Amino acid sequence: METLQIEDSITKLKSQSPVPITLKFEDICYTVSLKPSTSWWDFKSWGSKIAHRVEEKPILNNVMGLVGPGQMLAVLGPAGSGKTTLLNILGRRLKRGHITGKILYNDLPYDKRIKRRTGFVTQEDVLFPHLTVKETLIYAALLKLPPEFSTHEKIQRAKDIIIDLGLDKCKNMVIGSRSLRGISRGERKRVSIGHELLLDPSLLLLDEPTAGLDSKMALRIFQILQVLARGGRTIIATLHQRSNLIFHMFDKLLLLSEGHTLYFGQRTGVMSYFDSLGFRPSCGTNPADFLLDLADGVPHDIDPLDSAAATAFVSVEKESRSVRDVRRTLREAYVNTFLVQKRNSVVRAESITAEQGESLGMKEKSKWPTSWWQQFSVLIIRRMKERRHEVLPAPCIFQILTISLLCGLLWWQSSPKHIQDQVGLLFFITMFWGIIPLFTSIITFAAERSVLDKERASGMYRLTTYFLARTVGDFLLDLILPAASVTVVYWMSGLSASAAAYFSTSLSILLVVLVAQGLGLLLSASVKDVKKATMLAPVLVLTFQLAGGYFVQNPPTFIAWVRYLAFPYYAHELQMKSQYSDTQTYDCCGGEQCLVVDYPAVQQRVSVGLCVMALFIMLIGYRFLAYWF
Repeated sequence: METLQIEDSITKLKSQSPVPITLKFEDICYTVSLKPSTSWWDFKSWGSKIAHRVEEKPILNNVMGLVGPGQMLAVLGPAGSGKTTLLNILGRRLKRGHITGKILYNDLPYDKRIKRRTGFVTQEDVLFPHLTVKETLIYAALLKLPPEFSTHEKIQRAKDIIIDLGLDKCKNMVIGSRSLRGISRGERKRVSIGHELLLDPSLLLLDEPTAGLDSKMALRIFQILQVLARGGRTIIATLHQRSNLIFHMFDKLLLLSEGHTLYFGQRTGVMSYFDSLGFRPSCGTNPADFLLDLADGVPHDIDPLDSAAATAFVSVEKESRSVRDVRRTLREAYVNTFLVQKRNSVVRAESITAEQGESLGMKEKSKWPTSWWQQFSVLIIRRMKERRHEVLPAPCIFQILTISLLCGLLWWQSSPKHIQDQVGLLFFITMFWGIIPLFTSIITFAAERSVLDKERASGMYRLTTYFLARTVGDFLLDLILPAASVTVVYWMSGLSASAAAYFSTSLSILLVVLVAQGLGLLLSASVKDVKKATMLAPVLVLTFQLAGGYFVQNPPTFIAWVRYLAFPYYAHELQMKSQYSDTQTYDCCGGEQCLVVDYPAVQQRVSVGLCVMALFIMLIGYRFLAYWF
């Protein structure tokens, strides 16, 4: 009854006629290079060819298969068998390692036409946690769907997907994360699938789509996939759920063990195949459990009443008594008795020819689905929606307000007569607004990097549009609190009442915020590990603080160059020039009056124009380097 309801609920998806794709892969091998780890103190290995020899580790070995429109292929195997690796290869998601073999889509090699018609659902639901279900799918539709669709049609397509996948009740709820309550894991998985269904893909690849779901929700997910397959789509999924009902939904099965194929063919023929080898499960055994046990080299479900199976098992025991030997026996049996037959069937299999593929509307003129400006405008709106919770959060307001009021009270209505106090205040504000954006940028980019990688792999937008939209969005959102904080501190502490001095000081702080953001972005993009990036950041911050011109005015010549790399140095110089005139004095030793401009920390070393130019170069340069990484 539930299956019928699901079929009725996604009638639109089933009734659509996607371009049929037959996927054929032969002799797929994949190896990665493992460099030996040698310690610097292991002097015996210095210069040794053995120590520096690169070892090639095989992950997949001569894997083959064929799946066509309307079919579902299950890739089954224990952890480490190569399921996810194979799926990433078929979806062209691997960027390292060495791949050999042949992969054809309608007898055509992979190109942008196939890429547009391929959906890839990762094991983890990579989504923005603070966007609602409706926002997530609408923005994806605006970015993914080609210009042939109007904006209204794109939005309507997203709404149809929401209804078809049963997400209407939670469409206005945020996606959520481990620390943010949102929709359920099953609903999140359906959002991930809906994200890929927006383009009506002909080929849908899913990496363990039921991981972490209960049996009922897992069954619902695969019922949806089964209905989609009946609509003419080609579906390949790695199977984690051992449910008997789910197992019998698939048309074909690929069983892997340590990167080797133990079986490929019709799901209905797998048990008879292993039965012919003498391996038969006891009555009532779940086929998925039995097959995974075989792939693990544990054939403990052999029926002791079957004399042929018992004899075969004894022969296996005599030949090999270890788990690895059982696996090898099954691999050899597949190669010797099954592989040649299957290879011939794959080679002879009917698939859509290249000419037919061209005639089915698979031609694409542009690499990108939308224009540069459309991508930029959608990304900047999505960026601001995703970060709306950060604009005026209560904890952050409390933190900034407390620090600002404390600074204003401690430096209440100071004057140039106490020049050391004022210089210390300005340098503190500079460092304070250099540290917070730096660490915030490291953490936020690390959190959204997985979304960026996924969407870039799908060809949703250009990398340049992402970085520019992110930068502009940050400009608009991240300058509100610094501007308010500087205003409070500035007028409470009695700094120069000149409007030019106020705006110049505010500009220097806002430039510091943007430069610090860019530096955090660069650290997060280059190091690619949030823990390592947050460990490296304090080293840079302390270095810039010491070289910023407040603590040390006359460093030794051999290390003086460091200050020219520190953004606080240029901001500090800019503030000193804007705050003090050539005629202002302060109380120096012995009650004498000395010129403020002669105070060591105020002395001008770099011109105002050069300070502004240096800060703008850092603002652009850090982001450009982050883009390059």
